[in-house]
Amino acid sequence: MQHIWNNLKDGLKNYMRANGFSQVILGLSGGLDSAVVAVLAAEALGGENVKAIMMKTKHTSDLSLQIAREIADLNGLDYQEIDIEPLIAAQSTFLTAFFKENPHNIVLENLQARQRGLLLMALSNQTNALVLACGNKSEILTGYCTLYGDTCGGLAPIAGLYKSEIFALARWRNSLSKVLPEAVISRVPTAELSANQKDEDSLPPYEVLDKILKQLVDEGQTPQKIISCGGNAQIVVKVEALYRRSGFKREQLPKALNPF
Repeated sequence: MQHIWNNLKDGLKNYMRANGFSQVILGLSGGLDSAVVAVLAAEALGGENVKAIMMKTKHTSDLSLQIAREIADLNGLDYQEIDIEPLIAAQSTFLTAFFKENPHNIVLENLQARQRGLLLMALSNQTNALVLACGNKSEILTGYCTLYGDTCGGLAPIAGLYKSEIFALARWRNSLSKVLPEAVISRVPTAELSANQKDEDSLPPYEVLDKILKQLVDEGQTPQKIISCGGNAQIVVKVEALYRRSGFKREQLPKALNPF
């Protein structure tokens, strides 16, 4: 884990230097991925050079707010909270008139992610700071991400790591010194884009998903081979379909750092 952490930290510093940036911006959601990216950036650049923005909506839990605030305090981040619910409500009203019907739930979910991406990119223009996309490899390979939303940014520091690897990295880093509240590691992963939403509503459990993705993508095994070696047929077929159908998203994503 030390090797991975140092590679990511050095990669971030080198990328910043090569592109003429001294500060970064990220959306600090209260979830694990943005938490790990924030800590990594604070170590690499100094917390005062990390602009962490919590963009809350009606779906943002008190736990997420508590976690984001604690991460900012622990790592000395330049932290700000803004309520984007009025923006989402206004756009929803506009889209209802535009569509001549109520927007589907997926439209409203992605609207939140895209509004956050828009605000981060606007702040980047205003301050000349680099936006970091906080997605992981599990999400990217299955398309569990929003184009022009949480995929916005000039660099994706942890996009080369599966979610299960990020859990392990977070536990390791916290074992050295407390930089993350325990709640951000132990909580059930959620995008908080709709009421009571959980990642496992759309994806298999990450320990199952990541094993299949490694076999399918990293090792080049066919779904039939994975199933013949004991993989759950229904889950393997679903994961392969998610991977195949989301290739267009991967063509448009920011550069990922190599963790290895």
